[in-house]
Amino acid sequence: MEHLEIERKFLVKSDAYKKKATSQTRIVQGFLNTDPDRTVRVRIKGNKGFLTVKGASNESGTTRFEWEAEINASEATNLIDLCEAGILEKTRFVVPFGNHVFEVDEFLGENKGLVLAEVELKHEEERFEKPDWLGLEVTGQVQYYNSQLSKKPFKTW
Repeated sequence: MEHLEIERKFLVKSDAYKKKATSQTRIVQGFLNTDPDRTVRVRIKGNKGFLTVKGASNESGTTRFEWEAEINASEATNLIDLCEAGILEKTRFVVPFGNHVFEVDEFLGENKGLVLAEVELKHEEERFEKPDWLGLEVTGQVQYYNSQLSKKPFKTW
């Protein structure tokens, strides 16, 4: 499935989101390619595998091309073995708030201590309610991209 992904990313300042979460899923992901113009990600989310290609972000960092296909988990596991160093592990919480859904990623391993929230939008100027646990906006700040966290983990900052 291909589409333009429009999202904003924020630091999270408390764990209050956990009480409102409707689900949580463990995610393991790696990158076959971390070129900023075209990242290729392999992800195991629960018991499903996904292959995702993302294009370069626009100037504001909110919008970029995304193509994703579901693959079986054993194929994804084999592809993870081919990925660049720096496999990411995280727990994703799905948190509805207002008319939107926030995905909150609590990172593990070398990125432990980092908690990021993303909200997907229909257009760049779309307004949305901000929950009180949402912190500083980091949209477009490259060091918070998963592809960069795999190379330069949060613990090394």
